[in-house]
Amino acid sequence: MEGTVFAPALEGFKTVKSDAGEILTKPFLEVCKQILPVIDKFGAAMTLVKSDIGGNITRLESKYSSNPPSSITCTAWCNLRAMDFLVELFRNLLDHPDWTMSQACTDSYGKTLKKWHGWLASSSFSVAMKLAPDRKKFMEVIGGNGDIMGDIEKFCTTFTPLLKENHKFLASVGMDELKAS
Repeated sequence: MEGTVFAPALEGFKTVKSDAGEILTKPFLEVCKQILPVIDKFGAAMTLVKSDIGGNITRLESKYSSNPPSSITCTAWCNLRAMDFLVELFRNLLDHPDWTMSQACTDSYGKTLKKWHGWLASSSFSVAMKLAPDRKKFMEVIGGNGDIMGDIEKFCTTFTPLLKENHKFLASVGMDELKAS
């Protein structure tokens, strides 16, 4: 692997904003798609997350194709929340080198997704964390031949403002506090 698994997403960030500073839907969705291989490296623990994000991206692309100027929809907030989780997870991996993957994931889940989930989803997450990979092996797999800690830092630093901007938009249209059904 050339570089880390983050390399394509980091490259894609360069095209996410217009010259006027607005987030462009199609390039943003492309960056989200480029994060799916990162999720693959978690193995069975994140199968549902990957499926959910992938499905949301596909639905958003379909809506975008039928009405390109359309804004972010209800499906988008589900995707944003999953991306919030991933950014928080990778931030935890940077900030807490002594934590296991399960600890990093569980803390990230508690900070980002848990309040939106009912008992069943929360219980399912707890069970899935029993399948979390070994942290050292995971970091080796996603690192490839690049600077994994540097790329994680760039990913978190670059993606966080984009997510905040999208959340701000959703809040302006009364959708940021919606709970998934």
